[in-house]
Amino acid sequence: MSAVGQAAVLVAFPVAASAIGSVIAVLRRPGPRLVGAIQHFAAGVVVAALAGEVLPGLREEGNLGWAATGFVAGVAVVLALAAYGRRRDAAASGPAGSTAGAGGGGAATVVLPLGLLVAVGIDLLIDGMLVGLGVTLGSTQGLILTIALTIEILFLGLSLAAELTDTGLSKTRAALVCTGLGLATAVGAIGGAALLGGAGKPVLAAVLAFGAAALLYLAVEELLVEAHEQAETTLSAAMFFAGFLIIYILGSLGG
Repeated sequence: MSAVGQAAVLVAFPVAASAIGSVIAVLRRPGPRLVGAIQHFAAGVVVAALAGEVLPGLREEGNLGWAATGFVAGVAVVLALAAYGRRRDAAASGPAGSTAGAGGGGAATVVLPLGLLVAVGIDLLIDGMLVGLGVTLGSTQGLILTIALTIEILFLGLSLAAELTDTGLSKTRAALVCTGLGLATAVGAIGGAALLGGAGKPVLAAVLAFGAAALLYLAVEELLVEAHEQAETTLSAAMFFAGFLIIYILGSLGG
């Protein structure tokens, strides 16, 4: 099977996870303890994929200058997205308050948070690109990255669908929006496999470093930070190590 075909098969799992997570969120939103446990587990999975698959592959590719350039570019993108998200949150919690219910007894107009959706779409494109890149590096790397990103996107679907319903969007539309955004992962994976299949080692090193920066930020600055805002328990903290160990074992068996 070609690299594009392998990427198409693998990316079906994170796309399905986006749909499943959004449906679960709109039917029965998980409690804070379960959310914290999922976030810890997802962070452990992402860190294991980063330490066990992405960084060793990056070192094997060499081309330190290209890798450093790609890493700096990845950091710049994720920090810019984070800064934009903070400004969006500050604007949403401004003096005007919530848009829903501001006009008396009439039906409030639902305004989709387009800034949030754009940021999530870019994040999913990067995630998909990592799946496509993993396929070009080898079957084991592609599989491990797919597992890590499937768990991450499952949580993303949960949180995004819950946030959309909080804006007043119907449960059905919230689930459909999240599922549609999940298709951005497929675009990134198939496009990444097609474009990077014949790329030279310098380009692969730069793209891999870019993805490593995105994964590192995801695990340290998003998943773990948000997890510590939930009800912290010994079990939820242990889930981080469980996620790490599972991916480590899978990587060792695949190697």
